[in-house]
Order: sequence, then structure tokens, then C-alpha cells
Amino acid sequence: MTNLIFASAHQLAGMIRDRKVSAVEVLDANLAQIARHNSQLNAICTLDENNARNRAKQADEALARGENWGALHGVPITIKDIYETAGLRTTAGYIPLKDYIPQQDATAVARLRAAGAVIIGKTNMAELAGDFQSTNSIFPRVNNPWNLDYTAGGSSGGSAAAVAAGLSPLDIGNDIAGSVRQPAHFCGVYGLKPTDRRISTAGQIPETPGMPYCLRQMMTVGCFARSLEDIRLCFSLIAGADPRRLDVPPIPLDTPSGKTLPDLKIAWIDEWEEVPVDPEIRAAMGAIAQKLSQTGMQIERWLPKEFDLSTIWTLYGRMAAYINNYAQPKDIYNIKRSLTLLWRTATQGEKKLREIGNFNRFLPELLNPSLKGYFETLTERDRFTAEIDAALEPWDVWLMPVAATPAFTHRPAWSAIDVAGKSYPHGIANGAYTMPFNLSGHPAVVIPIGKTQNGLPMGLQIVGKRWREMELLAIAQELDGLIGDFQHPPGY
Repeated sequence: MTNLIFASAHQLAGMIRDRKVSAVEVLDANLAQIARHNSQLNAICTLDENNARNRAKQADEALARGENWGALHGVPITIKDIYETAGLRTTAGYIPLKDYIPQQDATAVARLRAAGAVIIGKTNMAELAGDFQSTNSIFPRVNNPWNLDYTAGGSSGGSAAAVAAGLSPLDIGNDIAGSVRQPAHFCGVYGLKPTDRRISTAGQIPETPGMPYCLRQMMTVGCFARSLEDIRLCFSLIAGADPRRLDVPPIPLDTPSGKTLPDLKIAWIDEWEEVPVDPEIRAAMGAIAQKLSQTGMQIERWLPKEFDLSTIWTLYGRMAAYINNYAQPKDIYNIKRSLTLLWRTATQGEKKLREIGNFNRFLPELLNPSLKGYFETLTERDRFTAEIDAALEPWDVWLMPVAATPAFTHRPAWSAIDVAGKSYPHGIANGAYTMPFNLSGHPAVVIPIGKTQNGLPMGLQIVGKRWREMELLAIAQELDGLIGDFQHPPGY
């Protein structure tokens, strides 16, 4: 059973297809793992056992008739609670949606079902995807499987924890500021944020049901898995144009160049000057750069000349203020929650670091948004994207940390984080290394690279060229063979 629990999704699909194991047996293994561990982790918030059993049974019966539903035939998976699932409660951790039963699957969910996946249930998350921890007012907080006193990250903490602990081999999350990459780093799994608008966000919350389609920039659909092969498989199944989202362009998936390690030209950085990272992460980055240099590849410490984090953060904040303004209702509960988060961001952490990420600068966009201001912000964003495109052109990929720290202990939403003797504002500690690439739209994948001295995972962020995810994943696979290291948490 242990082999089934930690087998990859593509391995399970092959085993089911070759009749070495039944879909029901695989589901039973996952359900048993959920029964053993989910009460401590709170990773899965809504379990759909009966429907999953029926679907697994149907998968086995279909194979017996010679039918194959697709690349995930009979494979159990979980779905972040931010994606609508037909007939299955979808809350986004938001009290007004605690009993919401969608009539239609989100596009990404529908595509996974069409490939034969069996949906076990929904994974827990931050309320309306609004924190770098996974807490909300409906379900208990998500705990990190490596240490229950620590957060699994956010907003997709339940997704990362479920995959790390063997509750599910595959999950999809969303990423507008790092919500896939940071939990992958905190829980020691693989995570992909694709190019902006590569995957349809239809059926994703926010926007809350009935609100206009506002999140047209920066919000992406991503994947969690225990191998890059599964990330590649999941991405290839859910990417592509969608009649429900006409702004998703019909760009075919790219073909990898086939470069091996000695052929690569890689940039790397161990920290932004404005936001130093935990010494253990910085040491791991340095060791990786040294190890890669021994392969004969060209690897160079690098930062674009005009990469100014304060300017980038300001532009990101203005963009986020505009696209979030009408994505959710302005009820009293939500307004009070948002003001609390803004207050903690503005008052907690060292003053110099607060100045970088001070959300008070975006109050004009929040309180008095204008169409002219929105278009000006879009124009500035286009300019920034073009600058990053040009800067990355000589390089195959760019390596960097995912966050300033490994996983941290549970704390009130958006409270400060201690990093090597400094007190960091919550958003800066968790988003300084991820938000720039939501703003620019570039794809990034996280691979696990080991653990800290106290046993917490560390991840590496690999940034690639826009619309070149398959090339990014192929290069990440080459690097993963040398420096990557998925391990499941002890006791699971």
C-alpha cells in the first residue's frame, strides 16, 4: 500500500492501464492514508468518498471492456477548494459560500475528469486565496506534514500538504502572488506557475459567483505533484484555449530544445539586495550554483540592471488593486478582514522593509479606481514584461529562492515573519521572490532541494521564458536529476 500512496500519478495510470492494480485498490490506499492523517493535517476539507468509489469502479469496468478514458484513467486526485466542482461543495474558505454547490466544473477540473481522473475531494486553503497561510473561518487551519506547528503555506497549503503526505498524487491550485510556489517550497513538493493566461481560469473563485470577470491578469492555474513528469502531464492536459475564457490564446505547447546540462546557460541569484533570505536557503543556493558549474554549463550570478524591487512591488500592488476591486462583494465581513490585513502589513516588520511593500500606496486605486489609471497600469505592466523578456533572452532559465524563509510557525493572518534576526512584513517575506513573475507573466517551476537543519523542506524557483513551459520543465528535469530531491515526510 505504501508504494501506491507515494507512486506518481503517471506511474499509477500505467499500473491501472496494465491491470497490475485496480483503480479501486489505488483509491482505497489513498482513502486509508487520508483516514490516518487528515485529521491532523486538515489538508482535505471536503471528502467525496462515495462518488470517488463509484467513479473508480466505473474506471475498472471500462478497462475490462477495453475502454481507456485518458492519461489519468482511474487515478485519484484532489482539487483546491477554489475551483468549482459540479455537485461538490466549493467554498474558497469564504463563509458566504460555505454551502455553495456548483452546477458546472471549472475548465481545468473538467479537463482532468475528461482524462479519466477520479476526484477524491477538495483541498483546504486561505480564505479567498488571500494569505500566505491556509486558514479560513470554515475549516481548521492546514498544518505542515513536516511539522504540525508550522504552516503549509498559502493560499494552496492544503494542496501541497495533501501531495506531500500521500493523500493525493496530484492537485491543482492557483497562483497570483506565489500561492502554488510558496506552499510547494514549504512542503517539499513540485509546483508550476505557468505563463499568464496559458490555462483558463473559468470556474475559479475569486471571482465569487455573480461577480464580473476581473482577474484577467496575473492569476494563473498551477499544478502540484511529487515529480516533474506529473507536473508536465497535468499541465499538458489542462492548458489551452477555452470558449469560456476568450482571452486564453490558442498557442500550442512548445517543443523542448533537448539541451543537456553542459549546453545550458543559466543565471542565478541567491537573494534580492532589498530582501535578504534565510542563511540556510542562501547557502543551499550557493552550493547548487557550485555543483552545476562542475557540469560544464555556463552559470553566472545575475540580476537585470534595472530590476528595482520597490518599483516592481508598487506596480504589482496597483495592478492587484485594480483587478481585485470588483472580484468579490464588499460586505462588512470582507471589508473588516481586508482592513486588518492592510493594517498589519503597514505596521509590522522593520520600517525599511515596510516601505517596499506598503499597501497604503495603493489606497487611491482601491478607494477611487479610474479607467485611465487602470490602462496606465496595464501599459506599465506591458513595459515591464517586455523588459524581462529582453533580459532573459540570453539565458535558458533563471534560478532563485522561492521565499525569504522556509515554513514558519502558525500566526495571525499577515503577521510579521522573523528572518535571521530581522522582522519582515508578511507579504515581503513570502512574496518578494514570486510576485515579480506574476506581474511579468513568466512561468516558474519549484523543485525540492533538501531540508534545513531543523528538518523543514527548501525549494528552488526556476523561471523560464513566456510560452516555453515544456522547455522550462525539460530543463528543470535535467537540474532535478542532479539537485532535486523529493522525500515524503517521516511518519507518512
